[in-house]
Amino acid sequence: MTTERTLASSEAMHHHLVDELNLALRRVGMYGELGTSMWFLMRQLLVLEQRPEVWDEQKDRWERRGLWGPKGVEGALARYFPSHLTYAASSVYTEFAREEGWLRPDRVLDAERYAELRDTAGPWAADDRTWTDVTAAFGPPSVQIGGSNPRYSKTLCYVTDDLTRPMVAFHLWNGTDQEERPTHETPLLLAVRSGEGPITDTLTFTPQGRSRRPKDDDWNQCR
Repeated sequence: MTTERTLASSEAMHHHLVDELNLALRRVGMYGELGTSMWFLMRQLLVLEQRPEVWDEQKDRWERRGLWGPKGVEGALARYFPSHLTYAASSVYTEFAREEGWLRPDRVLDAERYAELRDTAGPWAADDRTWTDVTAAFGPPSVQIGGSNPRYSKTLCYVTDDLTRPMVAFHLWNGTDQEERPTHETPLLLAVRSGEGPITDTLTFTPQGRSRRPKDDDWNQCR
């Protein structure tokens, strides 16, 4: 016996997918492999909005910036960190979600607080910092990628309501050079990322980040 079903409206489906995307961005791994889940959720949103071509256009923009390669965003970022930092890759998708109006931040910085953060984050990262240092200096993030367990890596993202102003992301890591088990009491800040240019122009590394970087000539281009 076939049960008659009433389909959700396109507006309701769009709202549902935006909810799911915001969960997937923060709770990395909840929906499986990051690149696959982002492709599925973002592609479906763009189809609903009758703009499917935007996905390929965005990949081209990422590739020009050094944020996309044969293994997607994660593969492109792997050369800049001591291990495959999936939370850092999620922040790239978070930027795109913000640009498209899909991101639902937990906190939005006012213009003054944002300007202060943007002006000081780079020089501030000249010294080694931790998760607690970041939140003490800049307050709770707009988006926390990763759980609240202090033993695990995460990325903290800060935004203002002015979409012309770039997101500021703090990439925190807790592992070793050989494996991913956490070894520090709280995650270490490896880098701050902000800006819309090539990846080498948007990353500022702490001493810890520089000491743990992969051996690659491209490092000479990073701050």
